[in-house]
Amino acid sequence: MQVAMRLSVDNAVAMRNPFFTPEHLVSSILVTQPVIEALKEMGVEVSLLRSPLRNYIRDLEAVPDDLPYTLEPSQQFQQLIMGAVEIMHSSAAPELEITHVLRSAMELEDSLVANVLNDFAREHSDFMSTLIWKIEAFTSKYPVKGRDMSDNGDLTVIEDGNKKHVEVTPPSNQPLDDEEEFMEDPFEAPFQQSAPSDFVTCINDHLKDHNPLIGRDAELERTIHVLCRKDKNNPLHVGEPGVGKTALIYGLAQRIEDGNVPDTLKGFKIYQIDMAAMLAGTQYRGDFEKRVKQTMDYLSGLDNAIVYIDEIHSIVGAGATGDSAMDASNMLKPYLEGGKLRFIGSTTYEEFNRQLSRNKGVVRRFQQIDILEPSVDETIEIINGLKKGYETYHKVTYAPAAIEYAVRASAKHIMGRFLPDKAIDLIDEAGAYRHIHPTTKNRQTVDKALIDDVLLKVMKINATAMKEDNNAQLKTLEKRIKSVIYGQDQAVREVVEAVQLSKAGLIDDGKPLASLLFVGPTGVGKTEVARVLAKELGVELVRFDMSEYTEKHTVAKLIGSPAGYVGYEDGGLLTDAIRKTPNCVLLLDEIEKAHEDIYNILLQVMDYASLADNKGRHADFRNVVLIMTSNAGAQYAGMNVGFDSRGSRGGDMLKQVKKTFKPEFINRLSNIVVFNDMDETMAGMILDKRLRELQEKLTPKKVTLKVDSEARALLLKEGFTAEYGARELDRVLHRELKTKLMREILFGKLKRGGTAHVTLHDGKITLK
Repeated sequence: MQVAMRLSVDNAVAMRNPFFTPEHLVSSILVTQPVIEALKEMGVEVSLLRSPLRNYIRDLEAVPDDLPYTLEPSQQFQQLIMGAVEIMHSSAAPELEITHVLRSAMELEDSLVANVLNDFAREHSDFMSTLIWKIEAFTSKYPVKGRDMSDNGDLTVIEDGNKKHVEVTPPSNQPLDDEEEFMEDPFEAPFQQSAPSDFVTCINDHLKDHNPLIGRDAELERTIHVLCRKDKNNPLHVGEPGVGKTALIYGLAQRIEDGNVPDTLKGFKIYQIDMAAMLAGTQYRGDFEKRVKQTMDYLSGLDNAIVYIDEIHSIVGAGATGDSAMDASNMLKPYLEGGKLRFIGSTTYEEFNRQLSRNKGVVRRFQQIDILEPSVDETIEIINGLKKGYETYHKVTYAPAAIEYAVRASAKHIMGRFLPDKAIDLIDEAGAYRHIHPTTKNRQTVDKALIDDVLLKVMKINATAMKEDNNAQLKTLEKRIKSVIYGQDQAVREVVEAVQLSKAGLIDDGKPLASLLFVGPTGVGKTEVARVLAKELGVELVRFDMSEYTEKHTVAKLIGSPAGYVGYEDGGLLTDAIRKTPNCVLLLDEIEKAHEDIYNILLQVMDYASLADNKGRHADFRNVVLIMTSNAGAQYAGMNVGFDSRGSRGGDMLKQVKKTFKPEFINRLSNIVVFNDMDETMAGMILDKRLRELQEKLTPKKVTLKVDSEARALLLKEGFTAEYGARELDRVLHRELKTKLMREILFGKLKRGGTAHVTLHDGKITLK
């Protein structure tokens, strides 16, 4: 009990609470050893009881530091102690125990601590009995001398006539008894004063923990030149994430340690400020400002200090409250101008334009240095320099060709990230995979094949068809598609050739793999070819029905609504889909039904393989096969009369397509694929395919389907129309065959399986 009192009073004084409350004392009691053991035996976490009390205490007002201060017990605290003393006397206990205090706390009126303890006691009725047993076990293990209220030192009960009151005095700094009762400080670190050195890290002392800087000589020299200036000697590194801004700082620190800098900078040390840690735990007005000033004064007192602020845009607005302009950026201005401290900041272009550029007073004190993304060749040099460190860490060996391949493949296929970061991640992950999954060989090697496998996982591809070296899959692609698409050999050949051209590297890198327009009557297989192509390539089919985008305002859904309009935060459907699955077959079905503004959006997709959404984020289409289908001119097809009436319906539609779409749209297509009209031979092959698919569905039900030639001929006769294509076959099969099978399977003779003979009787399809 004495320890609980001392610690609770100590924390109340540290927080400068004007009154000492029951919540202070009970919160300390809850982390005594007997209470913790009792709660543990009941399977209850101590935080369940402590959290509401701690939150209450933290919300109490604090006496300002510049005012005289004496801790006073609250009225409820006096009621708590008086009640505990009465319970102690009535039970003839030799001293005040924590059980007496807890029982008294449960009897308080309009008290948070009473509500918390009573709610807990109702759910755990054995709590007090378990606690008493734990206290007896604890005191038998650690026997102590009897104490009464007068020798607690921090708590005194004073009698004044018939009245009693309690006085609380700050704890004397006497050592606690040997029988320490606490597992932890109930208020922990948030109430401890932090030293300025807690918010800074000396980069010079942590050089071994970071990759060495390779290249970047021009940027490093420019940084040194700015640091050597007399005035405004503060470099600001601006570049995309992952291009090496932080590595440049470590490279500068290494050069300083090596003495390879001008005399002006020799002996300097670079200190990084942790702005997040400086903000953490600042509850009251002035706490953050005090930390900033103390930290800056601490750094100013050091000899030859360079201050590095990563994500320097975060200082704008940090610590400001309401309309106050006193944020971290304004507090740093005197130190930026003083010249004693040199500052280096780093940020991205996006954050610089969004936040930092508005603060002209801060920007003019820095000298901007652009850190551009390195080229592929420069990245290969960087990775080769880092290779030894990763080989040692993963205990593997990187094949000479694997490094170059990793860099070039990551540059080509990983979108939205920058070199050298994405290439480093690729070889790091490949090394980790080989270390975890070693081969049977003595030498564990990371080769191009492993890089390819890891890259495919990053690209979210679940098949081998998109691999650079897997030409066997592409060689048989046409044959595999023709095995399920009938009568459209020319169309399939043109689609496959477009994909093979892109894989051979004979198209521009800045374009999609293919941009194809499928033209033909309805039901001849345009959408089916796109579906089969995606399946054979092992990529996802992303389909948009363009009939949903007939109105002008609906076009915004593809790239996102403008700022200020409903749906701005939702982003674009098309751009989001491509960012999630950058390797896919994108099918825009019935493109002619969409509003003409759609064509303007697709121009940049077909020309530059890129599309920006309403927030300026780019979706990359370089690994997309873009397929658009069109029925434009279907109503005019086959209506030619006179001497030139022999053209196919697809050919007639092609003429109409050239009138429907703008020349600049047609000019950007890889190819316009014309689909043949449906004929009887093609319809028969499709009918056989549908019957095979139907048999696959019947097999799990143990049903065998047999269709005789006469029944097949009738199905073909009724299902084949040049006007509606293969979809009429589906309707006939549903009406004449599937409904009859359904009745027999559910209610008839095929409940437990069997053979269904499809025959012709009196000119109608019958089932036997």
